[in-house]
Amino acid sequence: MNLHLALAAAATLLALAFAFSTLERWLDRRKPHEGAWTVALFLFAAASAALWAGVAFGWNGLWFRLFYLFGAIVNVPYLALGTVYLLGPLPVARRVAAGVHAFAAFSAGVLAVAPLTAAIRPDTLPQGSDVFGPLPRVLAGAGSAVASLVIIGGAVWSAARLARRRSTRRLAGANVLIAAGTLILGAGGVLNSVLDEMDGFAISLVAGITVLFAGFLLTNTPRRATVRVVQVA
Repeated sequence: MNLHLALAAAATLLALAFAFSTLERWLDRRKPHEGAWTVALFLFAAASAALWAGVAFGWNGLWFRLFYLFGAIVNVPYLALGTVYLLGPLPVARRVAAGVHAFAAFSAGVLAVAPLTAAIRPDTLPQGSDVFGPLPRVLAGAGSAVASLVIIGGAVWSAARLARRRSTRRLAGANVLIAAGTLILGAGGVLNSVLDEMDGFAISLVAGITVLFAGFLLTNTPRRATVRVVQVA
């Protein structure tokens, strides 16, 4: 149990640290892709905190609903929104943002009222298919699948198009890392077959969030120093 708590706490603290770092960048530059990624990182932090609470106090309907909403449904769409803002036209990105916000609000409403189809054991992280009906699981599948395709598609497009120009290779590498982090986060189910369920999710959160943040940092082009020339009459 101590290992469970340590992994869940590490995932929470790491996600929070990265979220506040990205928030600082967004407040400084006001770039919309950094705003979307900041939201995504806070959602990852909320999912990790729900994981920690489930391990520390025992799983129940509240902790699992929060974990499922923030960790399985709405976080990857906000990652994808950051990719759309980074690579796509601004008018298109704004329409996508409206859709993502609506999807997140609808999903929150569904998770708030969705009945549990089975009892939740306090010592075991359940699967969505074990305790939820079709709609929450459809939202998780659709949100993660579509958003992951956007992220991976953006990485492939940027790697193929942007890597040809030396000045934009950093951006191409950033999108590849973001796609890799998304895949690592989605591999939590694979880890469950090897490790304990809570350990698997916590490890995938820590590794995936770290790789994502590395990708976020690569999108930051260094500021050039401004040199002023003063003429003396």
